[in-house]
Amino acid sequence: MKARPFLLVVGLLALWQLVIVLAGPPAYILPGPWPVAKALVTQFPVLLSHSLTTTLEMVFGLLLGILLGTSCALAMIVSSRLKRWMLPLLLISQALPVFALAPVLILWFGYGMTSKIAMALLIIFFPVTASFYQGMRRTSPELLELARIMGAKPLAILRYIVVPSGLPSFAAGVRMAAAVAPIGAVVGEWVGSSSGLGFYMLHANGRMQIDRMFAALVLLAGLSLLLSLIVDRLLARLIFWEPEKGKIT
Repeated sequence: MKARPFLLVVGLLALWQLVIVLAGPPAYILPGPWPVAKALVTQFPVLLSHSLTTTLEMVFGLLLGILLGTSCALAMIVSSRLKRWMLPLLLISQALPVFALAPVLILWFGYGMTSKIAMALLIIFFPVTASFYQGMRRTSPELLELARIMGAKPLAILRYIVVPSGLPSFAAGVRMAAAVAPIGAVVGEWVGSSSGLGFYMLHANGRMQIDRMFAALVLLAGLSLLLSLIVDRLLARLIFWEPEKGKIT
């Protein structure tokens, strides 16, 4: 249904306005949709400039996270010795809070875009690694045994059987990574930056310009949704043989 996204947006705006009418929160707590829309229009050139920074951080963080996650998953599936060394490091990297790592990364890489990309990468690569690795582990033993009987070399088995078997799980991990990509970029901008939507939101909040802060938040949500949709379309083309699952009818 092509009208579904439009109806969803209209429904959310109506619910937002209903909360304003019924609860009557002050504007510095929750502004209404109309003040936020006006702020989005009046501040659009500034917001567009900041959104470009955040978008680049999200995209580069996602690409590097996918590359690192794929490499780690392949390394662990190829070598059990590497798996024993890498798995604890992967778990440690996720046990540390993101806010605790942000100041360290800014200290190492500075206030520019590099530290924000590194932050996004740290959040993104683990779901890609875990999903791809588990997907390859679930390769059919019968297929593997048949390939060995037919004399297939280990590299050919990896390329033509193991990796394709893990691609559906890899796609699930990448979709999850695309959804959390904005977190790393925005958290890094909150800790220290000179541009980006997180930087804009922080300064708008400090000046009690809550309508502008919500306008940046709406734009960030739109960018995140757009990134997820693009990733989903690309993955659907990559794994074209995988049928859509979970449908009852």
